[in-house]
Amino acid sequence: MSMSDYLDRIGAGLVIEHTEYFSFDYIPSELVGRDKEITNLASMMRGVFENNSSGRAIITGRVGSGKTAMTRRFCTDVEKKFAEKKSIKAIHINCRNVTTKPQVFQHLIKTFDERHPERGLGSGELLRSIRRLMRNENTHFIVVLDEVDHLLRRSGDDVLYQLLRIDEGEKTQGTLSLILISQENVLNVLESAVISRFGRSNHLRLAPYNEEGLYNIAKQRAELALVPGSYSDEILQLIAESSSSNGDARLAIELLEASAKRCENAGRKEITIKDVNAVSSTQPQVMVDGAAIETLPLHSMIAFLAICRRLNKASQIVTGDVEKLYRVVCEEYEVKPRGHTTLWKYLKMMVKCNFVMSRYTALEGGRGRTQYFSMPHALPSDVAKRLELLIPAIIRNNSKK
Repeated sequence: MSMSDYLDRIGAGLVIEHTEYFSFDYIPSELVGRDKEITNLASMMRGVFENNSSGRAIITGRVGSGKTAMTRRFCTDVEKKFAEKKSIKAIHINCRNVTTKPQVFQHLIKTFDERHPERGLGSGELLRSIRRLMRNENTHFIVVLDEVDHLLRRSGDDVLYQLLRIDEGEKTQGTLSLILISQENVLNVLESAVISRFGRSNHLRLAPYNEEGLYNIAKQRAELALVPGSYSDEILQLIAESSSSNGDARLAIELLEASAKRCENAGRKEITIKDVNAVSSTQPQVMVDGAAIETLPLHSMIAFLAICRRLNKASQIVTGDVEKLYRVVCEEYEVKPRGHTTLWKYLKMMVKCNFVMSRYTALEGGRGRTQYFSMPHALPSDVAKRLELLIPAIIRNNSKK
């Protein structure tokens, strides 16, 4: 075998015919298993295409539940469907990269006018520019703020309030609709004035995909991307089963692509069970459920935050250190810490929910055991950021009662 034979196998088309259909940016013309949800989204946004009013929607769900794909599909369909009746344009902003109010406003302005100066203008001037440019466009804009929790964590919800009120005092109404996307239920962290304008009924939560849904997603992508005859129904079933613990469509697509690459790299023309098993064994099968975190009691969240902060720097933490750091975080948020027994119950609950894992080590001399906690299924920094968003909101809401 010559030194370059391996390059001949890669991209040879033995198994993979169209790589673009594995991209997360690819949006199928029909979304598998989301007919009801996209219909509900259209109902929430019906003011956009039925009259001169605006639509509001908050879409939440776990990673891989199809939040972004569904929203992009909806926006594309609306733009095309009503192109002859009304000018509608969607603007998608990823708030992981755009985390401040001025950055959001600048992103919107650049959509209208690429020559607009990027610096030197305050938020008020930027907002006035947006209003002026929107009047000139005579277009209804659907602004999608994806991963909006990053924006809220960094800058608060004032940017939402200003966008929701953008037509106030203007002759034209219904120029801008707003869709928020997040893994978290952001209603828990919004001020009441913003919630009242969105409406709690405009919250659409996407459940994780079940095994049947994941099978259909894998089947759809296989039919688009792979050479006919290079996979079997048994392979698709195994991929669905391997990704069902998370209900994550992205994971199912990744497993299909990785299995196909492994097969092709070996010079074979048909994916085998061994290919899928080899790939799936490297994938984490348990994830920290963001929705479940939101249901934790306040002091359980505080203890969890204490653990996450330590595990940012260390691989594990002992029970005694958890209690010490828990009291530090309580002091930070100015809340009275709970006793040892109550904290112990919270730690047991976190282990049971797979938020953390625990193990015991016998002390030297056999006198007792030490318990260690770790987080192999999630990045502690990501969970800490989520908790740092939720905890102040819960404390604030509790103070109003």
